[in-house]
Amino acid sequence: MLTKRITPCLDIKNGRTVKGINFLDLRDAGDPVELAEFYAKNGADELVFLDISATEEKRKTLVNLVLQVAEKVNIPFTVGGGISSVKDVDVLLQCGADKVSINSSAVKRPELINELSAKFGNQCVVVAIDAKQIDGEWIVHLVGGKEATKLHLFTWAKEVEKRGAGEILFTSMNHDGTKNGFANEALSRLSQELNIPIIASGGAGTKEHFSAAFKEGKADAALAASVFHFKEIAIPDLKRFLSKEGILVRK
Repeated sequence: MLTKRITPCLDIKNGRTVKGINFLDLRDAGDPVELAEFYAKNGADELVFLDISATEEKRKTLVNLVLQVAEKVNIPFTVGGGISSVKDVDVLLQCGADKVSINSSAVKRPELINELSAKFGNQCVVVAIDAKQIDGEWIVHLVGGKEATKLHLFTWAKEVEKRGAGEILFTSMNHDGTKNGFANEALSRLSQELNIPIIASGGAGTKEHFSAAFKEGKADAALAASVFHFKEIAIPDLKRFLSKEGILVRK
């Protein structure tokens, strides 16, 4: 049985780590390089770095910052934001990223998923899906949650898998930053309908929320930001708790 992964997320804006609620009201959470180094030394299984304003500002990911983070970590490192071509990914991998996360660019040109998977292997390609539940339907959103599409979460997730994505990072916009728990019903359905790993994102507030994401949501990894950034939950403590709950985690 594969171990469940604990993944801190660094949302980057103007070179700083930020965190908001429902994708709004961002506040400063610290220096991304310092945070990345801290997490790598304190039990994180992977790290996700998302340049959250790159797409909206129509620019590429902050390459120098990626380089600095990569020099400080010895765990798998996923980078997203502003990625729209094979060349973009080539640059990021050369800078030390292990995987890339694409979101808006995949929706706008789904063939990109096929191209990246063919060039770099599906283990390198994470497709992030930001979705909001509206009148009972999970609607995919782009550009940091600012732009609604006509795509439905589960339909899009299946297409993403067929095109060669190695993982899906699903963020519930309804749950993001609320600390009320993950969208376990949607996570469970994704896990049942797909054959690739699902990373849960949005809503972590307690250790029990992580346990529920793994047990009820059937997630393969759980991603969180504020509870780690603001020292509300220590990753070693979380792993001890999960282990006692019968969930297999890396020590």
